[in-house]
Amino acid sequence: MEPFGLRLHRAIEERGRFCVGIDPHAGLLHDWGLNDDVAGLERFALTVVEAVAPVVGVVKPQSAFYERFGSRGVAVLERVIAESRAAGALVLLDVKRGDIGSTSQAYADAYLDPSSPLASDAITASPYLGFGSLDPMIDTARKHGAGVFVLALTSNKEGPEVQHARSGEGTVAGTVLDHLRHLNAGAEPVGDMGAVIGATIGDTGEDFAFNGPILAPGYGAQGGTPADLRRIFGSAARHVLPSSSREVLAVGPDPTALRDAALRGNDAVAGLGSA
Repeated sequence: MEPFGLRLHRAIEERGRFCVGIDPHAGLLHDWGLNDDVAGLERFALTVVEAVAPVVGVVKPQSAFYERFGSRGVAVLERVIAESRAAGALVLLDVKRGDIGSTSQAYADAYLDPSSPLASDAITASPYLGFGSLDPMIDTARKHGAGVFVLALTSNKEGPEVQHARSGEGTVAGTVLDHLRHLNAGAEPVGDMGAVIGATIGDTGEDFAFNGPILAPGYGAQGGTPADLRRIFGSAARHVLPSSSREVLAVGPDPTALRDAALRGNDAVAGLGSA
């Protein structure tokens, strides 16, 4: 399979950079008039897929909202992944896994090996057992043309106690970005290994030019704006995937309204490509 970075670059060119989260919160199910059960989950998630996967470049299901229903919920997630990819969208599965050795490899096999029913185009991962703990995920991603988005600078209030801590001559987050810079060196048009950096983090002094994609949650309903993205990321804004879920999902369950919200989101961030 072609490298993830190349496929992502093409998806952004053809469909835009707005990433839609498919997160079946219990509150959203209620707002849609659905029960907080597997039937409600399935109706919600597949309605969103039908509406947005044909028109956006990337969708991002959050695995936890499916796992909470057990095996039947995971079966719905399998359908979300398969049907989104069939509609032409890349699937960035938000799992934030991080472990060591054979367990890390098992996570890689679960989410990145094409033989798995949960196989996705990319996943999120946590490096806070040491960046080297992600080697099985990174190696498996490269083998199968997939991507890994590594937590670097998140916008949750607890994040700075780890991410801003000093490590050698820089911060822990800076060390994560340096590892990504090394992994993506020489890749064209962009590397396969990305970072998760919040759209509301403010000024950090970190260098975001690591030649990789940037997933920017916190955009839209959580406060992040296109102006914030330009200010925070500068010239690296051309690699940013602004991600929003509630801003789109709240207009459901009408599929046309969902599709139109996704298209508006795409239009709002189209100018980042020239940043």
